Amino acid sequence: MTDTDQPHLSFEFFPPKTPKGREKLLNVRQKLSEFEPDYFSVTYGAGGSTRDNTKGLVKHFHNEGVPVAPHLSFGGDDEETIKALIAEYKEAGITRMVALRGDMPSGVGGGYEMIYANELVAFIRKHFGDHFHLAVAAYPEIHPQAKSYDDDIRYLKGKFDAGADSGITQYFYNPDAYFYFMDQCHKAGITQPIYPGVMPIINFQNLTRFSDACGAEIPRWLRKRLEAYGDDSASIKAFGEELVTELCETLLDNGAPGLHFYTMNQYEPVANIVKHLGLQPE
Repeated sequence: MTDTDQPHLSFEFFPPKTPKGREKLLNVRQKLSEFEPDYFSVTYGAGGSTRDNTKGLVKHFHNEGVPVAPHLSFGGDDEETIKALIAEYKEAGITRMVALRGDMPSGVGGGYEMIYANELVAFIRKHFGDHFHLAVAAYPEIHPQAKSYDDDIRYLKGKFDAGADSGITQYFYNPDAYFYFMDQCHKAGITQPIYPGVMPIINFQNLTRFSDACGAEIPRWLRKRLEAYGDDSASIKAFGEELVTELCETLLDNGAPGLHFYTMNQYEPVANIVKHLGLQPE
């Protein structure tokens, strides 16, 4: 594979809560840089709860010459607070952003007004023009709160119509879900690239909990296979590495424009898959 047809590659982190976690993450980021990703992204906690940690990491990465994209949602913040935060990112030289609806802050009652991702995209475009490349979330297996598949596609189209440049999907383990989703997106007039999100399989219990919460499907055969390993974590990791590598190969071989890895702040599971795919630079 030549550099000219090298697929897009990006890695996602979450802000650590402890100095030890931060030190580990900075080490992981440094090692993952060997793959020369298009960018790293840093998530934003429910209701903006990790705002300062996210901002600190984003600025740290950028100051080290690393391409980075902060995740952003309105959360419980008002327009002026969010506008000031975006202005700070622009001033720092950040040129990418992942615009999300975000999760409801915990402990917030029914009076909370949810501001949707298309509104955030429109807000950023209104105040900052085309300065930022804006990525948005996409759901091949349907957002858990969507009324229907068609509704979800229409909502995604609304994000692109508001000015989004690309999409990143929720993770999935059935490649046909992604291919069917892309067909429906194209029929709806969506032409922007939508990068499949990839979740390495490291811990079955954690994966099950995440998946049940976010609506990502673990196919029944896969659940049964993982359950059969019991507490044999080495076998789970080996099987997961092989399975996810095959998934990525299938996606790339059939036209996916790249891969976005949910790293869980770990190096080895992601690095092994990327190496198996032959995506490391010469």
